[in-house]
Amino acid sequence: MKALDTNILVRFLVNDDEKQAGAVYKKFKQAEAEKELLFVPILVVLETLWVLESVYEIPRNEILDALDTLLALPALKFELQPTLRNFVNSSKGNLLDLSDMLIAFSAKASGCESIITFDKKAAKSEWFELLE
Repeated sequence: MKALDTNILVRFLVNDDEKQAGAVYKKFKQAEAEKELLFVPILVVLETLWVLESVYEIPRNEILDALDTLLALPALKFELQPTLRNFVNSSKGNLLDLSDMLIAFSAKASGCESIITFDKKAAKSEWFELLE
């Protein structure tokens, strides 16, 4: 199995470089036809969220819809896939930063009670606790 880097997902989602986006689309179709799985690490998802928010300024709901679409692609195997599905569903009704939400869901999936942070905004959620 081969893994994907952040730039592959970003090119596929934003199509800002037609040649690269086309190559990604072709690779995904080829993998699907050959029943090959392409692995997507949770860190790639985290970085993709950050790039889409910070660099491309894509609205939150569009980012979540895009991630939902990626999760449905048969050629992609996501690390912590059930956790990512829960993350997408919970994030649609939550105003916490997407990166913080993903960190929280990943930590919870690993058995953590909470995430210790200095981030006062994040600490207002049930998943984080402020270190003072």
